[in-house]
Amino acid sequence: MQARLEAVIFDWAGTTVDFGSFAPTRIFVDAFKQAFDFDLSLAEARGPMGLGKWQHIEALGADPVVGARWRARFGRPMSHADIDHIYRTFLPLQVERVAAHAELIPGALETIAAIRGRGMKIGSTTGYPRQVMERLMAVAEGKGYVPDCTVCADDLQAGARPGPWMALQCVLDLGIGSVARCVKVDDTLPGIEEGLNAGMWTVGLALSGSPAGLTLGEYESASAEQRREVRERVTPAFVGAGAHFVIDTIADLLPVLDEIEARLEGGERP
Repeated sequence: MQARLEAVIFDWAGTTVDFGSFAPTRIFVDAFKQAFDFDLSLAEARGPMGLGKWQHIEALGADPVVGARWRARFGRPMSHADIDHIYRTFLPLQVERVAAHAELIPGALETIAAIRGRGMKIGSTTGYPRQVMERLMAVAEGKGYVPDCTVCADDLQAGARPGPWMALQCVLDLGIGSVARCVKVDDTLPGIEEGLNAGMWTVGLALSGSPAGLTLGEYESASAEQRREVRERVTPAFVGAGAHFVIDTIADLLPVLDEIEARLEGGERP
């Protein structure tokens, strides 16, 4: 098997755009409030990040704390009809606001250009539905980011994360010869599991994504000690999920790709 990598498959919010992954989390809070006048904190909204958005709402309803509060308020568990109603409320809000959170993460364009310069392809998967992604992809294109393929949470009958199907669809779309020559980069645990389940190398992002919850301004103004504290808080979950590497942001990816190719050269597989 050749030792050269063929593709990197990126997540979107918190990985390539939307530092801190604020677009989906804030809109979950608003959707619960509008649909049922139910209060959800930003931290609670972040909990299942990385899942498809319908599944994200379902997971919030099953959360011990949120679910107990829901039962106390409504006298019953959250139903599929409730999830559908929140999702229908969420979707137009997300389409409306996603463009406001489409700034590329610093270093993204440079890293992606370097990856393409190595002859590799760029895939992407997302927990966003296609309707939202059409808007986000158009804005990202205007900023210079156009992956070779994008697979959305509602594209495949098999489902979304943490299953391997979206990442494997990228393999098909890109014509990749081996999943072992692919790298999945994500800021969420379901996204890391997606890559592992697809047989790929995986890289978690400790500081740019949802688990850290930092705005770009907070990240840029943080001291080395403050960044270290966040890194030490977030990294163990990625390691526990099986991530092969954990870095701060997409800007730190290229040395990891070098190491993966060296490990492939030595016969190691993900």
